Amino acid sequence: MKTKKRRGASTWGLGHVVCAATFGWALIAMCMVGGCSTEHFKEQADKEVYQILENKWRPDFGTLANYQINDGEPNQTEIMVMVPSSGVVNLADAVGIATRFNRSYQREKESLYLSALNLTDTRHRYEQQWFGTVDATYRADGERDTETAVLDSTIGVNKQFLLGQGVQIGTRVAVDWARFLLGDPRTSLGSVMTATLTAPLLGAGAGKAALENLTQAERSVLYRIRSFNRYRQQFVTDMVDAYYGVLLARARLDISEASHKRLVLSTDQIRMEVEVGRRPAYDLGEAEQSLLASENRLITARQGYEQTLDNFKMARLSLPTEMDITLDQNELAALEAIGVTEPEYTEEEAIALALERRLDLANTRDGVFDVERKLILAAEGLGPQIALVGSANAGSTPETDWTRMRFHDGIYSLGIQADLALDQKGQRNAYREALIRVQQSHRNYDEQVEQINLDVRKAYRDLRAAAETHRIQTMGLALAKQRVEVEKLSLEFGRGTVRLLLNSEDSLREAENAAVEALVNHTNIKLRFFRDIGVLQVKPDGMWEQTAK
Repeated sequence: MKTKKRRGASTWGLGHVVCAATFGWALIAMCMVGGCSTEHFKEQADKEVYQILENKWRPDFGTLANYQINDGEPNQTEIMVMVPSSGVVNLADAVGIATRFNRSYQREKESLYLSALNLTDTRHRYEQQWFGTVDATYRADGERDTETAVLDSTIGVNKQFLLGQGVQIGTRVAVDWARFLLGDPRTSLGSVMTATLTAPLLGAGAGKAALENLTQAERSVLYRIRSFNRYRQQFVTDMVDAYYGVLLARARLDISEASHKRLVLSTDQIRMEVEVGRRPAYDLGEAEQSLLASENRLITARQGYEQTLDNFKMARLSLPTEMDITLDQNELAALEAIGVTEPEYTEEEAIALALERRLDLANTRDGVFDVERKLILAAEGLGPQIALVGSANAGSTPETDWTRMRFHDGIYSLGIQADLALDQKGQRNAYREALIRVQQSHRNYDEQVEQINLDVRKAYRDLRAAAETHRIQTMGLALAKQRVEVEKLSLEFGRGTVRLLLNSEDSLREAENAAVEALVNHTNIKLRFFRDIGVLQVKPDGMWEQTAK
């Protein structure tokens, strides 16, 4: 602070304050010009977050891919790049498009990112933290004919150390550079170093709570990574289910069209025979009535297919519904080529794999350890709390090198801080709550184990049943085709009836639908079975693979 008479002194006071303020603003401008832009901060955050995720990601979670967030909404050019020019989207294309554009998937990635971003805040409390301030004030008092110039400037660094058993050490170095800015003949920068130590001797004091918070923050990101990969498994199975659902709707349409064409031919043949008197008129009426019902089924099947495709584009791919795409019908042929097989695991092996590899169960299991740690901390919070507390404060020599600290002239203290804990209501309640949380966590874990056991047993039975259903429906389809041919021949040779032919045609259409539904259903159940026993892993392209036993 400088106070002078205004005459002859105003230039010195105001000039130096302006100089100091200008220097401070210059530093800010240098920072902005030197790269401290919004994009710079975003890139720094991304680099730190993705480093955390990569370090915590383990091979058994799945391939490290498709986890980075997208900035901004996709534009038309990007969409057109990912959608094949032919407009025919195969299963791999669909999964890739969904991984990039699906809104639910984007939210999951952003949630994963934010969990790691929150961890950077927690970690930063125990990292080197720089600080700097420049406060310059000029005041003119006309009544007293005086002026006052005040400059307060500090730059320095803080560092907190959190050691095992809750030992906490805080250090701070602050440099006073006001004299340097004002051109003081003593060009040294005065500095002060302080340090504090807090170590728990008895109870849950000092840094034990902070250590638990840091531990939980680290583990929470690991849990979120597991949950994200569990979501990816669910996402892939749902995508495959939805993709084949569209193909199934298209197959129903194709089956209805083929059935309608056969009925048209049969009706035309019957009409010709009625006209020449070989058949009674009521045969034609029955055939035409069946043809009208077929036309109605065809309209319904076409509407169902178009609606299913639009829903898939919007809900799964997050593409505009007016975009003209079709799904690759060859994917159904590929399923038929693969065929249907029995489970390659026994029921006991499937359950054992699920209990070992399920990521959601691993989170629940680790959550038990979390509440048990908190119970120990709550128990330590009961009774007297005693901590060792120390501090040190030393400054530099005023007129020499600022790095020369005067430790021999410093101020040091060491003592004991004790809380006799005469009022323990809050600590008692926290301990009792922690006991309940532990019991709840054990019950939740046991319940989830039983639920997984139940789900896997059901999935195993469903898979076997789906394979058997497909075998039966395939045999039924062969019989239905054979029946149609028999009825045609019978009718041709005068031994059959129109009604039997029409009934056989209905049976063939139903058998074709049932066969393709059984094939698709088996595929979806098989994927869900692999997901539920923990052997389904997502590849970088978004598709899936089955890991070894």
